Amino acid sequence: MHTLERYYNYIDGAWKGADTFIKIDDPASGEVYAEIAEASVEDADAAMAAAQRCVAAGTLSSVSPAQRVTWLLAIASEIKALTEDAALVLCRENGKSLEVARGEFEEAARYFEYYAGMADKIEGTSIPLGNDYIDFTSYEPMGVSVQIVPWNFPPSICARSLAPALAAGNAVVIKSPEISPLAMTFLATACQRAGLPRGAINLLCGKGSVVGAHLVKHPNTNQIVFTGSVPTGQRILRDAAERATPSVMELGGKSAAIVHADADIEQVIDSVQAGIFFNAGQVCSAMSRLLVHRSRYDDIVERVCKLAEGLSIGPGIENPGLSPLVSRDQLEQVEAMCQRAIAAGATCVTGGERVSGTNGYFMQPTVLIDVAVDSEIFQDEVFGPVLVIHPFDTEDEAVALANGTKFGLVAGVFDIYLDRALRTARRLRGGQVFINEWFAGGIETPFGGVGLSGFGREKGQEALYSYVQTRNIAIRLKDA
Repeated sequence: MHTLERYYNYIDGAWKGADTFIKIDDPASGEVYAEIAEASVEDADAAMAAAQRCVAAGTLSSVSPAQRVTWLLAIASEIKALTEDAALVLCRENGKSLEVARGEFEEAARYFEYYAGMADKIEGTSIPLGNDYIDFTSYEPMGVSVQIVPWNFPPSICARSLAPALAAGNAVVIKSPEISPLAMTFLATACQRAGLPRGAINLLCGKGSVVGAHLVKHPNTNQIVFTGSVPTGQRILRDAAERATPSVMELGGKSAAIVHADADIEQVIDSVQAGIFFNAGQVCSAMSRLLVHRSRYDDIVERVCKLAEGLSIGPGIENPGLSPLVSRDQLEQVEAMCQRAIAAGATCVTGGERVSGTNGYFMQPTVLIDVAVDSEIFQDEVFGPVLVIHPFDTEDEAVALANGTKFGLVAGVFDIYLDRALRTARRLRGGQVFINEWFAGGIETPFGGVGLSGFGREKGQEALYSYVQTRNIAIRLKDA
């Protein structure tokens, strides 16, 4: 019998096994190919104790900011050195294409480089109160940051919050997803090789309902950073409220792109490919609704269907146009949602079901029309390669449709007339709005939502201030 490759948790500067291991599937084949130590509540307590010791000793917060710059740059360098091996693991465990997996680690390294450039620039202010006072502010680290990472982009999303947290001098305890946790161990390896102090980063893979819940409620948790589903985020917030723990929440989305009558169709089609079929649609900011001016509707539907039907489907190692979903459960949920939509009256122009003849978790790229605006498929997140296309007649109607869900993560506008595009963009409800390119921007641009898409911002300079708290010191000078 083939022995599965084993991965471990990283606690207090050392790798730790467990009595039980979580088996990890290869989504392209449906077969188990590796396993990882299942963290326990006791492991969570050990990680929290290590992080608290790091905070109390000031090994991150009391050193020269230049030292934190050095550490972050070294982590980035180590990630780059590990990228080829790490990308292969991510491709196997997550299903995503090898090219995308490689890009994810390149992005992770970039996060550390970016926030290294800010670690020595976290500066307070002096406030004039007259000659009798000296008053100033400083930015202090939160302390122990608990970060719960999702399965769709684990290394990248982990780096997105880990890098600014370390830049600001926090110690971090990370809870990786039970699905697709393996590649995240390479980030811990990079931190270890870079010489980060013990306890500064701790990485646990355990059940969210057990280990994640324990970390959220832990008395030494000073901050919670969560990316994931709305129901899980709501449970975390209810627990966080007991101790008024500051939180950053990046939750779901049901994002819409508005295509005006004068849009550049090639830009639209290119963005559809990236917006809904990238990573098999398992993206919180996916373009899951395409709202098209009626004069261009038939043409767009035809062009999008041609795009979908022309995508190659296969294992991530082959760099296909469409890779598998991450798990059997995810495949079944996406397919069931499509089938309910069709049963409710939607027209499936292409796709609508899983790919037959394979044990892998492949979903056909799907395009739905004739969808009721109050239906599940129009209102709720699918998290798969499923696009709803809907016509509109006026700008007001398009904006109302785009804003007509409980989410507000991102949105998009396509139009050659930038005055109208900008006017529309300013009316859209969302933390980020793309014009003429879905996913425009980069790690330098703040990202986050409103409504049930969450609150707080990741990425960019603005994100750094989620990992610090302001302290004011006011001094009354002695009378002359």
